[in-house]
Amino acid sequence: MSILDVQGLTHSFGDKFIFRDVTFRMLKGEHIGLVGPNGAGKSTLLGLLTGQLISDSGDVTWHPNIKTGNLEQHIDLTAGESLHTFLQGAYRHLFDAEKEMIHLTEKMADPENEELDATLKRYSDLQMELEQNDFYSIDAKIEEVAAGLGLTVLGMDTDVSSLSGGQRTKLLLAKLLLQQPDVLLLDEPTNYLDTAHIDWLTQYLKAYPHAFMLISHDTAFMNAIVDIIYHLEHKQLTRYVGNYEQFEAAYELRKQQIHQQFQRQQEEIEKLETYVQKNKARASTAKQAKSREKKLQKIERIEKPNDNPKPNFSFAVFKQPVSVLLKAADLQVGYDKPLFSTVNLELKRGEKAAIVGHNGIGKTTTLKTLLGELPALSGSVSIGDRVLPEYFEQEIHSGAAHTALEEVWSAFPDLTQKEVRQNLARCGLKSEHIFQPLKSLSGGEQTKVRLCRLMLAKSNWLILDEPTNHLDVDTKEALKEALRTYDGTVLIVSHDPDFYEDWVTKVWDVEKWR
Repeated sequence: MSILDVQGLTHSFGDKFIFRDVTFRMLKGEHIGLVGPNGAGKSTLLGLLTGQLISDSGDVTWHPNIKTGNLEQHIDLTAGESLHTFLQGAYRHLFDAEKEMIHLTEKMADPENEELDATLKRYSDLQMELEQNDFYSIDAKIEEVAAGLGLTVLGMDTDVSSLSGGQRTKLLLAKLLLQQPDVLLLDEPTNYLDTAHIDWLTQYLKAYPHAFMLISHDTAFMNAIVDIIYHLEHKQLTRYVGNYEQFEAAYELRKQQIHQQFQRQQEEIEKLETYVQKNKARASTAKQAKSREKKLQKIERIEKPNDNPKPNFSFAVFKQPVSVLLKAADLQVGYDKPLFSTVNLELKRGEKAAIVGHNGIGKTTTLKTLLGELPALSGSVSIGDRVLPEYFEQEIHSGAAHTALEEVWSAFPDLTQKEVRQNLARCGLKSEHIFQPLKSLSGGEQTKVRLCRLMLAKSNWLILDEPTNHLDVDTKEALKEALRTYDGTVLIVSHDPDFYEDWVTKVWDVEKWR
């Protein structure tokens, strides 16, 4: 049974097409992975499906009784509300039914109630609704999902207004999962999750009884949970049956076939054009030349299969610092109270350290304290001579109207426009992205712009907070290789062990500090 029909969907930004004539159906219970390189339009497609964006042409038709759910639908967090109360909101209609039952109980106790039969009937219907929806197990369900996503460690009585960005996203995801809509639409759901929480979400989605479509650059996660892949590339959407691993094999074969078809068509076009050019002026062959010219016009041209530009990051040490870049003595980190006991840290020139621990434990707070952006509660932090740190902050989505070119050029005005464009291209950005407003770029493309600035900065110490969020597979691998071969010092926060484990020289586990 089709629950979603998309016909001839076309969307552009300015004069640049994001995709053209996209047509597909979603069937009941399908588990779909939406994949493609950064900037292909994956998040844009989800925005069109949810009605947050309007297409240039085409139709998106949902079955009238289908309930969809995506994180953007639940953005209001009210100060004073606890995590537990917020998650109970996923069952608001059932709690409303319980309130009505209590009111009906009072009415039934009234000896002058003249509508007793109707009251009893309504009470019975409500009671059946609560039992069918397992109302009396709601607290257990909330506990299970909250624990699975790492929320219970925060305390279920915690005020929602005090949550960090990552914690807030996990809370919204938890509520969405508890609601169990007919269709889940998720954009990078693992971005703020630790390994254990990704494992839990993997099992949850594998057993999810309804349909979902999700975007993720975590290939292992995607491989475990989907049975259909939609690949968005070169403005077209292609459907593959199977998991991510099966898609990769089929995609390689398809690329070879398209390349062969393109070559054969080019050879045919060249022959026809040559014949027309040589024979259209001759009276004896003009008719045949005209016929071939019409044939040329009717050919539906195959677009040249171009591989997406692969990033080539390179970070250079501007000048060498002293042998010890950072020393923290009896350091306590936190806001009103310490997040963990005192620690002593040292980072030497050329070392590459990873700060790890579950989300919300204080990794970003630690980074900012070491950099002096936040005051230490006690202890001291000293930075050595000639140390030039450059900080890549976590998850900054820009709403700026200026272009990617202007963003980088304003930071490095001594460069020529050609040099700025060349560096942006090295980071995997096409010309069409370079001249687009930043706010119109995807999360992955904006990250590439920020990495370009990091690459051009005069530094000798790179501090990166979750740099791989939103990056596609090729970009992530390119960044990993650039950091591995970097001669300077690195301090990184990452929830992705596969990204950092084989090149860092030390690991600071914040959970052990507690």
